Amino acid sequence: MMPTLIDAHAHLADPLFDADRDAVLERAAQAGVERIITVGETLADAQRILELARRHPLLAPAVGLYPTHLDIDQARAIEELIREHRDEIVAIGEIGLDRWMVRDDEQRRLQQEIFRRQVELAVEVDLPVNVHSRSAGRHVIAVLEEVGAPRVLLHAFDGKASVAEAGARAGFFFSIPPSIVRSRQKVKLVERLPLERLLLETDSPVLGAQPGERNEPARITLALEAIATIKGVSPRTVAEITTANARQLFGLHPPWSEECWAPRSAAAPGRRPGPGPGGPGAG
Repeated sequence: MMPTLIDAHAHLADPLFDADRDAVLERAAQAGVERIITVGETLADAQRILELARRHPLLAPAVGLYPTHLDIDQARAIEELIREHRDEIVAIGEIGLDRWMVRDDEQRRLQQEIFRRQVELAVEVDLPVNVHSRSAGRHVIAVLEEVGAPRVLLHAFDGKASVAEAGARAGFFFSIPPSIVRSRQKVKLVERLPLERLLLETDSPVLGAQPGERNEPARITLALEAIATIKGVSPRTVAEITTANARQLFGLHPPWSEECWAPRSAAAPGRRPGPGPGGPGAG
């Protein structure tokens, strides 16, 4: 039997899934997905994600303010929500910098201020960060290292492999979507980074194998198979390593473990172990 998989970054609260979310989750489970890290972009997203995760055990909530939402008041409200629901949340995200969409210098300064606040909060409450870095890889890595973020996922990283290698040396993880099948940049990333620094993601409903299609977590196997081919290893090996990486990063337990089914408040002290040898923070 193939090891189970973890989708490290998806938008399952997106309205594109409202008509058939249950069916999407059923297909994910049939494809071997054990958890889906469900990220938000706004305060409204955060509230909805928490509600959905209470109803769907496959979903693990991550909340944060997306880098194109330049609203310090909304950022503060999300920070308070994170503190209030700390034991339900597995990561702060989707947060980060976007220098492709935001080009005005003053707006970039505000974007960086909000990002830094959220990373500092992650350190304060001991949560990993799930990070967007479009056209901003070096800047994102600099902030993460300055603040001392202990557990980091750079999702769908679009920068140079050499920049990613610097992040890997800092102990950061990188998640790979199904769009790798049409992206030479993602192939180079996988060629250069060790499996011990990789996770799987879908970024559903986007970044599918075909431009414009609605992506979904069941298609995570496309990323799995592409990585296996590039690395010259079996899909089983990729599944085992990436799932172990995701459990370590997000403090998740295997679905068959007692800790997984314990009440969140009771399980919290043991859910997020510190990095072991070669884990986040190493290098």
